[in-house]
Amino acid sequence: MLRDDDGLERQVEKLKRINAALVERLDRADASRGSHWMLFQTATVLEQELLARNRDLEQALAHLESVNRELALARETADEANRSKSRFLRAASHDLLQPLSAAKLFLSHLSETVSEPLQADLVSRIGTAFDSTEELIRALLEISRLDSVRLDISTERVSLGRLFQRLMVDFHGDAAARGLELRFVNSSATVMSNPVFLRRIAQNLVSNAIKYTRTGRVLVGARREGADVWLEVHDTGPGIAPEDRERIFNEFERLAPEGEEPGTGLGLSIVRRACLRLGHEVALDSAPGRGSVFRIRLPRALEAPGAIEAGPASAATTGAVQRLAGAPPERMLMADPVAAGPAAAPLVGRRVLVVENDAAMRDAYALLLRRWGMLVATADGTQAALDRLGSFLPELLVTDYRLDRGETGLQTIAALRRRLGPRLPALIVTAEPAAQLEAQADRLEAALLRKPVSESALRERLSALLEGRRRGAAAAE
Repeated sequence: MLRDDDGLERQVEKLKRINAALVERLDRADASRGSHWMLFQTATVLEQELLARNRDLEQALAHLESVNRELALARETADEANRSKSRFLRAASHDLLQPLSAAKLFLSHLSETVSEPLQADLVSRIGTAFDSTEELIRALLEISRLDSVRLDISTERVSLGRLFQRLMVDFHGDAAARGLELRFVNSSATVMSNPVFLRRIAQNLVSNAIKYTRTGRVLVGARREGADVWLEVHDTGPGIAPEDRERIFNEFERLAPEGEEPGTGLGLSIVRRACLRLGHEVALDSAPGRGSVFRIRLPRALEAPGAIEAGPASAATTGAVQRLAGAPPERMLMADPVAAGPAAAPLVGRRVLVVENDAAMRDAYALLLRRWGMLVATADGTQAALDRLGSFLPELLVTDYRLDRGETGLQTIAALRRRLGPRLPALIVTAEPAAQLEAQADRLEAALLRKPVSESALRERLSALLEGRRRGAAAAE
């Protein structure tokens, strides 16, 4: 009996163990089912959030597309505004300066006819007012061009020696009129810059030096420093105090009292703007009573094959450099000073053809040139100029750049040279701000003169062209 009870107990224990195992398995199964359920619930929530984020993303993309369309429209509007501004600048430079040029030529003729002191004084004051108006218009147009984001200011090799030669022609008359010695130390250096804007920079610096130097001299030269070349303009003017050295580069800032010296106070502002666009450093050394030195740092171009360095400085030049620059002469790129300007050729009896579409300008040219004793024929365009050749053979051509019906003075020069030969001297008179015009004139070997035209500048250019023609003919014999 006991034996049966032991077996039953063993059976009960076995059943308990089996039951416990089953319960444990059931618990594990329930736990597993709960974990999967939680995962399912989490996935459902994430899917709903993902759908919401997709809706937000689609709305953001739609908004971005709308903003992009608005930006594209704004960009096109801005581009059109820039194009309109460029058209306005071209028209303004021509339409504002054209009548001003005619007025100055008529005034020049009037100044030769008045005899009473009061009338002469009035004519002189009118001329000064015209000069100030011209300078202001040019400066404002130049600043507008420099501020244009679409302005092409690509760089190329520029010969400083050639630049100095052109600056001498531009300014030796102004310096002589103020009793100043203007010297250019020729240089063989070639730099990388924009030729048109570098010339504008140099013109403004030399012009300022002449305006504000009452006695003494203005010296222009170049100095090498490592991989760069400094273009330097020295003067013996009143100098600039340290506290004024920064503000003189602001618009309409003038250190001289109003009316004491001519100018608009925009020249140095244009210098700084142009140098910023070109990446050129501007430096100023000056002290009251000791004159000023304006410097422009230019990257030196790689030497072209066969390039020749400048020779040693002459004793006179070395002394001038030591007095004005205070720099060791061996560091200066220099040769003998450039000649003081072209020899004047007589104008009396010389035949000149003037091509100008503006009637007032044609009359002003004819009046002035005939007063100089020249034989003058006029035409309003290329075809009319060609028609005049049957009865008038010019030794010299003066033409406006912008003529009627889309014609330009470049076409006029080419047409007349086909008839008269390639050596016909030509002068283009223009109010155009286009940078490429100077390069085009250079390719044609034509001189360029900016409107408004002054009597002295016109006479100098015509004399130089005729003198060049005479020398060319002599060399060909």
